Amino acid sequence: MAMMSGASRLLALLEIPFLLFCVVFAFLSARQLKGGVFRTGMMLTAWGFLVMGIGHLHMQLETQFDYNLFQSLFGPVRGRYAWFVALLGTWTLSGLGFKHIYRASRGR
Repeated sequence: MAMMSGASRLLALLEIPFLLFCVVFAFLSARQLKGGVFRTGMMLTAWGFLVMGIGHLHMQLETQFDYNLFQSLFGPVRGRYAWFVALLGTWTLSGLGFKHIYRASRGR
């Protein structure tokens, strides 16, 4: 594993609080929409961002501290599957959310 400079490590670790900030505001925005297709779309997107945040936390822990979160929680084989499910879940939830928002904005 290549060594990172102090500035690179700091910038990489700053990703986590910014992701947390975005996830919180995605859920708050969805809650304010009070129902309907836009709320459903924003809620799906927020869940996708939450799963993405967990995936990014895993990547930072592995890169910065050589700690595999999914392997620690699920074991070596199931951990790889959990990582795949997290990736698939992120893009599926986010994509469905954006699809709902798009269709609602077009009046369908």
